[in-house]
Amino acid sequence: MRVLVVGGGGREHSLVWKLRQSPRVSQIYAAPGNAGIAELAECVDIGASEVRRLADFAANQAIELTVVGPELPLTLGIVDEFEGRDLRIFGASRQAAALEGSKVFAKRLMRKHKIPTGFFQTFYRAEDAKRYIQDVGAPIVVKADGLAAGKGAVVCATVPDALDTVKRIMEDRVFGDAGARVVVEEFLTGEEASFLAFTDGQTVVPMASAQDHKAALDDDKGPNTGGMGAYSPAPVVTEAVHKKIMDQIMIPTVKAMAAEGCPFRGVLYAGLMIENGEPKVLEFNARFGDPEAQPQFMRTESDRLTALEAVVDQRLHEVEIRWRPEPAVCVVMAAGGYPGTHDTGKPITGLGTAARLKDVVVFHAATALVEGKIVTNGGRVLGVTALGKDISNAIAQAYRAVEKIHWDGAHYRTDIGRKAIERIA
Repeated sequence: MRVLVVGGGGREHSLVWKLRQSPRVSQIYAAPGNAGIAELAECVDIGASEVRRLADFAANQAIELTVVGPELPLTLGIVDEFEGRDLRIFGASRQAAALEGSKVFAKRLMRKHKIPTGFFQTFYRAEDAKRYIQDVGAPIVVKADGLAAGKGAVVCATVPDALDTVKRIMEDRVFGDAGARVVVEEFLTGEEASFLAFTDGQTVVPMASAQDHKAALDDDKGPNTGGMGAYSPAPVVTEAVHKKIMDQIMIPTVKAMAAEGCPFRGVLYAGLMIENGEPKVLEFNARFGDPEAQPQFMRTESDRLTALEAVVDQRLHEVEIRWRPEPAVCVVMAAGGYPGTHDTGKPITGLGTAARLKDVVVFHAATALVEGKIVTNGGRVLGVTALGKDISNAIAQAYRAVEKIHWDGAHYRTDIGRKAIERIA
């Protein structure tokens, strides 16, 4: 089978890596890919948001399945474009992707269909949002309505912080048009977890649980990022909590989307806050996580192509997904200054040495090949991922690999997975 993977980050590298293991896959293309992906697939110079060019490529190359990694092409309607040309594609439609593309849409859906989440209000004018914040106080969360590369949700400890955040989002437009509306919502306490599931619009099949680390610095300090590391499984998602998530959140959301006339097919990702065994939704995403995909794909035992096709063909009830029992940990190595201003073009050394370690895969997130050297090409550069016999072993192996890799200004958190150790201790 000829497969096209849309995207060029760590999530897409891990997806290509897993698909390459399928005996049914004969050729993989990646658009646009990166230096690591190029070792496993043929990279195509087409951007992930160039929907029509991607469809033209898929038609001309007789691509039998396209898999969409990032959220932007989904919200731009790539699935609708492909399906309109009778091209098979895995991902959510434009309407369904609004679950991620609009915080307002998601929150209103949850309120209408009684899916557990925090209280919220939507604002179209900065002065109204500021007045509300002064009334309700802090801590409070301010979110840009649209896509902001994982950085549009700001936890504000004080009222002045929240007022300034509204100004930056709505008046200064630091996230562009994504900040035309804001959601001001309850600050939920507890422990975060990522819960993802495949769905064909009817059947919902959960993936292994995971936990992301959004903050840039150790101890969850600093600004939010696209994700500084992840591990799977997440001990906070006990068997009882897992059942509640499926019964109260995942299945009801799929039913709600169908009832609203926008059936959801693809990967439904719920970012959760769990306190005293009770899960509430922080946000929804309409695609695989990044960096959650890296440890999840490392733990996937079954052929991933089978699940993707079952979703596309709406026969997910026929599929069983098997997971390796060993936990996996991903440590993101980022450019200095990320998520703020950062340099690119820094030569990276030690990749081969790290990759030779047992049960380690170095997934490239933002790299390029320049004059025969692999260099940095963005904020989150690598996702160094390792399996281990237990979570402590996986953490140690991942950081052992991290220590082999160097470039000028490299930055990473040193506490990825610590919460898992504390919970099972």
